[in-house]
Amino acid sequence: METTSRVGAQAPAAEGGQQLPSAWRTVDGYLRAPFPWYGLDEAFTGPRWLMQVGTTSDGAVEHGSTGHGDEPSLRGESGSGEPREKFAVVVTVAAQPSRRSADGTGLLEATSVSSAAWLAGVGLLSFTWPGQMDHSLRDDWLEQQTETAWALADDLDGPEWSRLSLPVDGVAASFHYRESEFGWVLAGTTGAGVHLGAYGRGMSAYGLGFAAIKDITAYAS
Repeated sequence: METTSRVGAQAPAAEGGQQLPSAWRTVDGYLRAPFPWYGLDEAFTGPRWLMQVGTTSDGAVEHGSTGHGDEPSLRGESGSGEPREKFAVVVTVAAQPSRRSADGTGLLEATSVSSAAWLAGVGLLSFTWPGQMDHSLRDDWLEQQTETAWALADDLDGPEWSRLSLPVDGVAASFHYRESEFGWVLAGTTGAGVHLGAYGRGMSAYGLGFAAIKDITAYAS
């Protein structure tokens, strides 16, 4: 699969797996992006929040995520008996061909729909692991599931994926879609120079729509 690097789209995790509060994250990186950010369209009226941007080796912003709904705070709450948060995260990835890094020392890999699918798959894992799992086994489990997400993203025409049509900027677009016990993941592209990934749980993907964000600073409030 052609992708940037194996950098998760989720917010950095603090010790013990707790996600950093959104107040600790700033809009600065999002404002530096030369491409439009995407989120859920205006039909979604719930909370919206920032996550994290990903950069290339030369510091250029290449992807990032925006959150919608209940902001997950801890990993591994499935199976705990507690109600799970309801959220959807949209991953925006700049559509880029293979090109030289700014300093000329290396080659940056192309981005693709598979890039968006992998970032979304890893993002979902960052908020979930089986309840009651021994802490010593979690790293091994996460590594195994990350490799699985990589393989699935590299085979978007495989049997694990189905097709789902959802609106993007008001126009129907086709997405690759899959479900698991942890939630759902989808990936597609736009006519605006970016690929889209998304993941979530507790919110059905079938009723979602995506739109370019007019003012990303609204997600920081």
